[in-house]
Amino acid sequence: MKSLLFIFALTGILFVNQAIGQTPEKEHRIVFHLASADTLVHKALVKQLGNVLDYWKTAKIEVVVHNAGVGFMKKDEAILSKEIELLKERGIVFAVCENSLKQRKIAKNQILPAAIFVPVGLAEIVLRQEEGWSYIKAGF
Repeated sequence: MKSLLFIFALTGILFVNQAIGQTPEKEHRIVFHLASADTLVHKALVKQLGNVLDYWKTAKIEVVVHNAGVGFMKKDEAILSKEIELLKERGIVFAVCENSLKQRKIAKNQILPAAIFVPVGLAEIVLRQEEGWSYIKAGF
């Protein structure tokens, strides 16, 4: 009888361990907010994005760029355009605020092709947070 109980207990432990091992990874959704023209902030952001994806390979990440941050995505100002393209290939979305472009008289064709456009950058951040995305302000 004791050996039968032992076998049932051992079988139960094996099933629990197997179930735990098959638990899907939690989906991580993060929205980064970039509004700075500081190229040191841009470099830090690119590094942070890479670090997050190295740790959570399937994380969904969106970078909302507005205000003074649009230079990060502007063809003639972007010092990290190669890195941005590589991060886009890894699934990161770079969303540029159309309001900021209008205010700064920047045409969409002046923005890196890695970008998508959203009408209002801050509204995009709010929408993502309402959907449960985590918020991170780009910088140090």
